[in-house]
Amino acid sequence: MRKKILAANWKMNLTHSEAESYLQSFLTEIGDVNDVEVVIIPPFTAIPALASASEKIQALRIGAQNMHWEKSGAFTGEISATMLRALYVKYVVLGHSERRTLFGETDEIVNRKVRAALDAGLRPIFCVGETLRERDNNQVEQVLERQVRSGLEGVSQKDFNEIVMAYEPCWAIGTGRTATPAQAEQAHAFIRSVLSELADGATADRVRIQYGGSVKPDNAEELMRQKNIDGALVGGASLDPRNFAQIIRCAEAALAP
Repeated sequence: MRKKILAANWKMNLTHSEAESYLQSFLTEIGDVNDVEVVIIPPFTAIPALASASEKIQALRIGAQNMHWEKSGAFTGEISATMLRALYVKYVVLGHSERRTLFGETDEIVNRKVRAALDAGLRPIFCVGETLRERDNNQVEQVLERQVRSGLEGVSQKDFNEIVMAYEPCWAIGTGRTATPAQAEQAHAFIRSVLSELADGATADRVRIQYGGSVKPDNAEELMRQKNIDGALVGGASLDPRNFAQIIRCAEAALAP
């Protein structure tokens, strides 16, 4: 069984001191976590404040929201995988829709980042998803297949085991709208079918695929019960430690028969 993974993407929110306060509240709310993996993905400036947290909760990991594909150089404002590894970062979000739409990241750029992360020993949370126009034009599978194939070009079958996929329909991010469990499951199953073509069925079955798009405590459990949904990439709702803890509990509840 694939272990569910719940990730809190804080985006450009919370300072270093606010992250420390969040962590204290979150640890109180969450208690023991055994059946799922938890990743907190703060802004770069707050990563050091959370680095020691992974020692307090065995299932907790720290992630980063972005990285450059080069190891070093004249790239003002960027950060490398090596720098992230030095801060005990385990996961890095790549290809997020906000990076694609607001900062012009192409499939080629995302692919370079994915390969660089893997080379450095980081685990990519590789995001794919369609816009509302693409969904309305019945292009969901076409878009997802292009993004998956392009983003994983040159990635070895062995490295597939280090990748977490995240399906995030752009029209459901920060809008309050959520894909229905059936819509999300259909997209996740299609992504897995593409992975099986790129590698093989057994490898594809091991890859975890998160859902991201206005996940909240009141819809998390139903989403997590879908066959191909292996967790959630949570945005706004994760800024409240109690909400994020409740979403984690929903994922645990979804594991029950």
